[in-house]
Amino acid sequence: MKWLILFLLISPLTAADYELVIVAGQSNAQGWKGDACRYPKGPPEIDSSIPMYYASPGVGSSGGKWLGLGPQQGLFKRGHFGPEITFARELVANGRRPAIFKFALGGTQLEGRWKRPGQGGLYDEMVRELAKAGRAFRKSGHRLVFGGMIWIQGESDAMDAGSAARYRENLTVLLNDFRRNVAGNRRLPVVLGVDEQHKFVVRRPIIVETQKSLAESDPKIVFTTMHHLKKADGTHLTPKALAEHGKRLAGAYLQIAR
Repeated sequence: MKWLILFLLISPLTAADYELVIVAGQSNAQGWKGDACRYPKGPPEIDSSIPMYYASPGVGSSGGKWLGLGPQQGLFKRGHFGPEITFARELVANGRRPAIFKFALGGTQLEGRWKRPGQGGLYDEMVRELAKAGRAFRKSGHRLVFGGMIWIQGESDAMDAGSAARYRENLTVLLNDFRRNVAGNRRLPVVLGVDEQHKFVVRRPIIVETQKSLAESDPKIVFTTMHHLKKADGTHLTPKALAEHGKRLAGAYLQIAR
């Protein structure tokens, strides 16, 4: 299915443009245990300078508006955060001008919830929301230029043998469609990650093997590890670990981003 994004995102990045990074996936992208009462400390003027748009179906959203980088509503009284906070700060520290579009929801399979393009799943919803975000951003007088995608997901697909066996095909279809039909860039940088120590993933390591294999076969895809990041329960990273994860993701992204 061909998707029309109603703003220019594929031309070379200039000093006046914002580098659009998509942060998507399930709970550790969302920040399931990222209670904003432990929001990572940092200069508030930096966070306020980084545009952020977010949507988590059934949980919360930025109301169709671009806000400054910060906690998102939905999971805790003061809001929640994921790895996008320290990720975006690291990009700024490296002289870049990021804008974050975040679309994530805990416990979501590629096969059951995200689905393939055109099947009416979360993927289609994300692309529609991205087009909406693009239209809203145009009003600022600035341009968004696609920088890359962060995809943190896979534990739910490891729950049963069938969805695990089809994970490679399903993830490949999603990434290929996003690169070709949304970003208009078949070499769009992609950072992959999943909780390798999750009990389902340990039982069915094909999820990790798939992500690593995709990274090995494409110089613009990189796999990142969650090893040695502290968890609050069986799968969800603590607030401190989410902040550490964001820095890991930024380091990986900067290796492959243009």
